[in-house]
Amino acid sequence: MGAEMSSGQLKYSLNLGADKLAHRMIDDAEQLRVDLRTGVGRGTVVDCGVEARGGLEAGRLMAEVCLAGLGGVEIVAGNAELWPGPAVQVRTDAPVAACMASQYAGWKVQHEKFFAMGSGPMRAAAGKEELFDKIGFRERPELAVGVLETREFPPDEVLRSVVEACGVAVERLTILVAPTASQAGGVQIAARSVETALHKLFELGFDLSRIESGFGTAPLPPVAHNDLAAIGRTNDAILYGAEVTLWLRGDDESLREIGPKVPSSASADYGQPFAEIFKHYGGDFYQIDPLLFSPAVVTLMNLDTGNSFRFGHTLPRVIHRSFA
Repeated sequence: MGAEMSSGQLKYSLNLGADKLAHRMIDDAEQLRVDLRTGVGRGTVVDCGVEARGGLEAGRLMAEVCLAGLGGVEIVAGNAELWPGPAVQVRTDAPVAACMASQYAGWKVQHEKFFAMGSGPMRAAAGKEELFDKIGFRERPELAVGVLETREFPPDEVLRSVVEACGVAVERLTILVAPTASQAGGVQIAARSVETALHKLFELGFDLSRIESGFGTAPLPPVAHNDLAAIGRTNDAILYGAEVTLWLRGDDESLREIGPKVPSSASADYGQPFAEIFKHYGGDFYQIDPLLFSPAVVTLMNLDTGNSFRFGHTLPRVIHRSFA
């Protein structure tokens, strides 16, 4: 059974959509500099940066897998005033399904010492997160596809727990893996500008069904020397450099009211590189203000009234301090 889109008319399987892209990566593994790891009775694991070299195109395709094929991701020229390097651009006409039901890293995949944040449409197959009670898009596919942000290959016990949660056979599971401090990992995380805007609106209690389309850009950080430093840079790319446009329907007044609360600047923790904020809280991620995690700039365009509203601002000094 596929996931029902917000229009109530189009049905689309998130996992099948992602599977087509994942198999494209497998077919082009040599050109993408990714490696295939699989065995009898095991799921397929595509190494995009753990031991494999990976690269920009592998990261771009990873990001599109995360979006379940419902969005396009490109690497484009960046804003030189913000950072003299490329940017990652993302667009989607199915933002709730693509970003919230699939791309959002809402699944903590763990077993003994292994831990990774899970993204992709396998989340909709498992459907365990509370947000699915509000956004829908649960599905019971014949196969499952996901992305793990990790520097380790998932052990067999992890793969078995994932397929049990998703309700698929182990040979029908495909997992893409890359650490944060890698080319592919950096691209797929920088492609989360629209997703972070939607998640912030969700946390603020906004009706996401009003959102028709999303477009965003974020600077692509230099690959850091370790994953902790890379987490800081990739967060800074979104918090201080990402600009997102959302096309919505409904009244203007609610947009004027909620708009100032959406950008990262609405948080009391805003203004310092993420690594310093993380250190300030003693390395406890959950002590950081959850309202910090959103793009620097959000523009809301009302399709019904023709009015648009821009909130927030980029902070080049923090981007330079973080990236350099």
